[in-house]
Amino acid sequence: MLGVGLLFVAITLISNGYCGLVGVDKKSTGLLNLLTGSLSFIINTLYLSRGAYYDAGTGYLFAFTYLMVGLIYVFDLDMRIYGIFALFVAINTIPAAYISFTVDGDWRFALIWLSWGILWMTGFIEYVLKKKIGKPVLYFAIFEGIVTCWIPGLLMLTNNW
Repeated sequence: MLGVGLLFVAITLISNGYCGLVGVDKKSTGLLNLLTGSLSFIINTLYLSRGAYYDAGTGYLFAFTYLMVGLIYVFDLDMRIYGIFALFVAINTIPAAYISFTVDGDWRFALIWLSWGILWMTGFIEYVLKKKIGKPVLYFAIFEGIVTCWIPGLLMLTNNW
């Protein structure tokens, strides 16, 4: 199921980055965020129902990221609440990376967690600290979508991860 979720996170990150670069209306961009957030919520609720609490807990961080961004975009709300949430998630990527490396023995996923943490941290920096990073964040979102989500997601779906 993780591979399926990563594919949708991939296109959402790519779309968010591209749409930000070319100026697509945020309400339009919000739709894909809401769809991906909803799918992620369903996937992680299945994990939770199966007793996979860690997988569900970390997965809900994604679900709520995309649901929150989608709602903020659609209803033109204050992004600072996302920035505060993003800081919380960024902090959580540190133990998640540690667990991926030490418990799961997966150095690739440990690096991916840290990379995601950097992207989430940019949300806090831009929206709460009000330090504009600008276009580099949008390019980074596209990069993250391809390298940390699309490629691993496809590899997982084809049993090559």
